[in-house]
Amino acid sequence: MAEEKVRKYKASGLPRIKVPEQDPRSRSSNFEEVPYGVSLDMAMDEASRCLQCPKPRCSAACPVNIRIPEFITEISHGNPEEALKKLKTQTALPAVCGRVCPHEKQCEGHCVLGIRGDPVAIGTLERFSADYVRMNRLEKLPDVAAPTGKKVAIVGCGPAGITAAADLAIAGHEVHIFEKQDLPGGVLMCGIPEFRLPKEIVLYEVEQIKKLGVKIHLNYKIGRDRTLEQLMKDEGFDAIFIGSGAGQPIPLGIPGEDSEGVMTSNEFLTRYNLMKAYDVLGKVTEPVNAKKIVTIGGGNVAMDASRTALRIGAESTVVYRRAREQMPAREVEIRYAEQENVKFMLMTNPKRIIADENGRVKAVECVKMEFGEVGADGRKSTHEVEGSEFQIPCDAVIIAIGNRPSPIIPNTSAKLRTTAKGTIEVDPETLQTSIPGIFAGGDVVSGAETVINAMGHAKIAARGINKYLSGEPLK
Repeated sequence: MAEEKVRKYKASGLPRIKVPEQDPRSRSSNFEEVPYGVSLDMAMDEASRCLQCPKPRCSAACPVNIRIPEFITEISHGNPEEALKKLKTQTALPAVCGRVCPHEKQCEGHCVLGIRGDPVAIGTLERFSADYVRMNRLEKLPDVAAPTGKKVAIVGCGPAGITAAADLAIAGHEVHIFEKQDLPGGVLMCGIPEFRLPKEIVLYEVEQIKKLGVKIHLNYKIGRDRTLEQLMKDEGFDAIFIGSGAGQPIPLGIPGEDSEGVMTSNEFLTRYNLMKAYDVLGKVTEPVNAKKIVTIGGGNVAMDASRTALRIGAESTVVYRRAREQMPAREVEIRYAEQENVKFMLMTNPKRIIADENGRVKAVECVKMEFGEVGADGRKSTHEVEGSEFQIPCDAVIIAIGNRPSPIIPNTSAKLRTTAKGTIEVDPETLQTSIPGIFAGGDVVSGAETVINAMGHAKIAARGINKYLSGEPLK
């Protein structure tokens, strides 16, 4: 034991492993994943840097409370299968989270080693264990409890729905997912590009929950094909989890927004980020014929859209109304975009979209912004610089300033209460809605957020559903 402590102490002083990446000069023209995986030896070296803190701050900062030191210990001992086994008791999507989570703000951002040096590469290690087991076909399903005789409906097959379905199936319930699209995965499939999250990984994880007994019904829209009340009354479901996300784009609200060539990030990304999934299903997507594309927004979706624009051969420009350090996108995604020669027009706000005589977009008129006083929210206010208007020539515009939940479910469920923002109102502790037995979580409750936050909501709701079905008090 003493030797093990000495070894870990020495390893903790080592630099963080450098994950190999595609060269920016070549990757901007392909849809292959940017960071490559690491070897078992590299993963073991990195895992050995973990100090195994008695009160791990990394776990406390994880929205699904993964017991991070436990799976890292297994990797340090050369046991990626055991590492994944531990992960799978806490998360249904380790290969996804290892790629798209904002680790720098959550687990890695709270790692003790990060106080004076580089934090442990927790995301890389999570991805490694999931990829190693998948590629070597070593997957073992979690133990499933005896059937309870209870049926649970899940609305939406995105990260929240998949997480809730896995937890509830493991608890022994009969679980059905109802997904409005013709593909499972939600935002994981339609919204996140192949170069950030390969679709084969999403489809693989979906297959794992199906092996737990989860049944998935595609092209089935709750609010159109059935209401929530009909699911419970006519279809015999004992409880429902709503994880339908926030898929309705927020418009800019400026003149010319209806010009031909102006599209939402949802529309644009769906066309291109499903390429491999479309190949699998034998479908065809219509290309966007544009040479100069302007993306408006500063979040991860804007980075995804602008980097996708490069990969279809267009000149790509991002317009954002604040400074770089205030962009909500992950630092690594901004850095990748810069390396790939996406042009950034910061402190810039769009005023109107200009179309040609045929109604086709030909430019975006913008104005420069500057900072003012600090507001009540702690952020500096911004205002336009008088006389600074200018135009950015383009033949396509992508709007990526956010999404909100679709109103179709609340509109068809009179007893379901919503907030002023259109999100579903829930008890903050249990995530039960205003209708007993119906729970909700993820973006449909919080507004557009991260994949891992949606998963964290789903786990809370699943625990509430288990209590509800067993007759226990929810609180």
